[in-house]
Amino acid sequence: MPRFGLKTGIWAAAAALFLLCVGFLGFQYSVRGTQQSLTSGMKLGTDFALVDQNGAPITQAAFEGKPTLVFFGFTRCPEVCPTTLYEMAGWFDALGEEGRDLQAFFISVDPERDTPEIMKGYAEAFTDRVTGITGDPDEIARVVAAWHVYAARIPTDDGDYTMDHTASVFLIDRKGVFRGTIAYGESPETATAKLRRLAQAA
Repeated sequence: MPRFGLKTGIWAAAAALFLLCVGFLGFQYSVRGTQQSLTSGMKLGTDFALVDQNGAPITQAAFEGKPTLVFFGFTRCPEVCPTTLYEMAGWFDALGEEGRDLQAFFISVDPERDTPEIMKGYAEAFTDRVTGITGDPDEIARVVAAWHVYAARIPTDDGDYTMDHTASVFLIDRKGVFRGTIAYGESPETATAKLRRLAQAA
């Protein structure tokens, strides 16, 4: 009888450990967003009607015809967004003429606070090669879901909020097909090599 109880306890502990691992992997999937859930060669996005940083209408068609970088973030972001935009500017400088066909878009996950004017001033503080996109919150939510992006509002102690979001830069070819990501903090050499391949692809 005691031996049976010991076996039962071992199986219960193993089951609990299994459930804990599954839960952890599920959390990682939801937070990390891109690397495990997307496959190169697939189409991302959905038809949308938003506005760019100049207040002009913009649609999904803007992501086709040129090799494209797409990044989701917000202007009150404390670290990830300013770092990524700063690095984007560095990538463009490093590529020079090789990257002349590349275009980049910064899509707000906080459209309630990120007006076109705010997006324009924020993006242009880093580079004129990145175009900000914002608009109706419901429309933004549709785009976020269609790009398999994680974005969540996190309350702060002062009664305000911040946003947690996927930090990767999406790489899209001239046909609008997903070709991979540049991870947050990836080395400049690796990032520019990926962009060089993207720019040279037919």
